[in-house]
Order: sequence, then structure tokens, then C-alpha cells
Amino acid sequence: MLFPPVVPPDTDAAAAARARQATLTKPPGSLGRLEDLSVWVASCQGRCPPRQFERARVVVFAGDHGVAKSGVSAYPPEVTSQMVVNIAGGGAAINALAEVAGATVRVADLAVDADAVTPQIGAHKVRRGSGDIAKQDALTDQETSDAIAAGRQIADQEVDSGADLLIAGDMGIGNTTPATVLVAALADIEPVAAVGYGTGIDDAGWARKTAAVRDALFRATPVSTDPVALLRSCGGADLAAIAGFCAQAAVRRTPLLLDGIAVTAAALVAERLAPGARLWWQAGHRSTEPAHASALAQLGLDPILDLRMRLGEGTGATLALPVLRAAVAALTSMATFAAAGVTNRADS
Repeated sequence: MLFPPVVPPDTDAAAAARARQATLTKPPGSLGRLEDLSVWVASCQGRCPPRQFERARVVVFAGDHGVAKSGVSAYPPEVTSQMVVNIAGGGAAINALAEVAGATVRVADLAVDADAVTPQIGAHKVRRGSGDIAKQDALTDQETSDAIAAGRQIADQEVDSGADLLIAGDMGIGNTTPATVLVAALADIEPVAAVGYGTGIDDAGWARKTAAVRDALFRATPVSTDPVALLRSCGGADLAAIAGFCAQAAVRRTPLLLDGIAVTAAALVAERLAPGARLWWQAGHRSTEPAHASALAQLGLDPILDLRMRLGEGTGATLALPVLRAAVAALTSMATFAAAGVTNRADS
């Protein structure tokens, strides 16, 4: 599936933002990462100073995975559909954190193994549950194309509705298993080095999860250079949609915050689908999953936060949004040395 060429963020706006940082009433570099983030936002918006985000939008992609029935998660598969209802009703962690961060939340059912909560939530549903990747492909060719297209369409819908920042989230019991396979295949790492404890499995659960990743990776290795085939073999409709979503956000020149292992694994595939897309992304946080750190390293992204989170839903990325807002505010609202009548070190 071809995406249009990704246009990189505006280098002139980035240069202007760096120059403006040097004029503000503070020692150079004293705001650390905030300065870098402000430059990134300016380059994405193509203007300096940048605008504050007015319509940040979280999209939680939901789907079940056949491999969850193998005991790779601490929770049973039916929790996925129950949590979709919870998110839709505003009762999940992502809803609480999004309210604090000034973002709104949408949940999309791509492959939940239950009837869609509402027609709107299920508008892009591809199937009920993805295949058990330890034994079979997650999707058919057509389902893979449909899922990627769904992610593209959702990104277009949000940008066309005025979203100026997108956050990708996930909801799916067992989804760290296919996500880990994607990362292991693309980063060439062994299952034992990539597998984490997900939702809090015990050592026996970790062993089952590692075995499932090993078996799926054996099936996926022959197609690891083909991102669409990789999603078909060992991804899932939710992960394929996230990949389409992340790639299309970059095509639409809209900044995006990545969340944990599921989202970042899909983004790793998205970078193959739309080379250069990663320049439009920031990593909201680093989760406790070993494969997440490997995926971030592959993308060359430095996480904004590291709070030992492992929930998913877009929660870590949403917590990073206030930091991004602070970066914009500092660049935009601080006085310059000249305007404030403060002596600059270079002038003394």
C-alpha cells in the first residue's frame, strides 16, 4: 500500500525557533528538552512562534488477538470489549488524563471480538479478533489492506475536523505479544530480550508469551522486509490501523505523539510504509516493555517522559502533552532580553 511522499517539517521555521530561543530571558539551553520540543512544534506548524494546541485528539484503536487465549496476558480476552465500553463512557484512565491534558478521546473498534458498542465506534471494524499469530496469519491480505486504509481514513477525519495534534492509543488484551513480534522482526532482536511482563503476568506467563513470540517470529521472518506482509502475518487489524494512522498523520503534516509498545511497534512499520514519517512524531514516554526501548532506538526518538507506565490507551503520550504545551508557551510567551530590558550575557 503506497502512501504519498512525506514532506519533512519546515527547516526555516525550525531555524527561526532556535534563533528566537537565543533571544529569550534565560541562559542558552537552560530549558533543556523544552527548547528542542518547541523547535519541533514550530517546524511542524511551519511558523515561529508556534500556535498553542487547540484541538489535541486521542484515538484509541481497539482489537482482540487470538494469541491472548494462550495465557500471554494477566487478563482474559473479554476485557477488551468491556474496556471499549468503559472508554466510550468516559471512565478509563485515558479519559481522566486527557481531561487534564486538554485533549478529547475517540475509541475505534477495529477487531474487538464482540459486536461494536455503537455504529460510530465500529465504523471501521475489519473483523472480530485477529488470528493467533503463533499458529496462523493475523489477517488476510484484504483485511490487512482494509485495516491500514481505516487508519488512514481516521487520520484524515481527525485532521479535516481540525485536529492540530494527534495521539495514538491502543486497547487490546494480549496486544503486546504481536507488538513485540513486530519489533523483534524489524530490529532483529531475540524474543528473550524483547519480551516483557505486559499487564503483570507471572514468570510462567512470561514463558508462554516468549514461546508465542518465538513461534510467530519464525513465521514472520521471511516477510520482515515487507511491512504490509509483516502486519498480515503477525500484527492485527488494530496494529495495522495504527500504522496507517501514524503514516497518514505525517502525510497530512500533523504532529503526533506515540504511546507505548503497541503504538510504537505499529509506528515502526509505518516508517517503512511512509519513509520520513518519524520526523512528524515524538515519543510521549518510555514504557517498561523491553521491546519499546528497542523500537524507539530504531526510530531515533527520545521519549519525553519515563514514569514506568505500561497501561497503553494513549496514557503515556497524553501525559506528555502538557510538557509539549509548556514548550510552546515558553517559546511564544517569554519576553526577549531587548523587550524586557534585561542585559544579555552577550551584551555585558
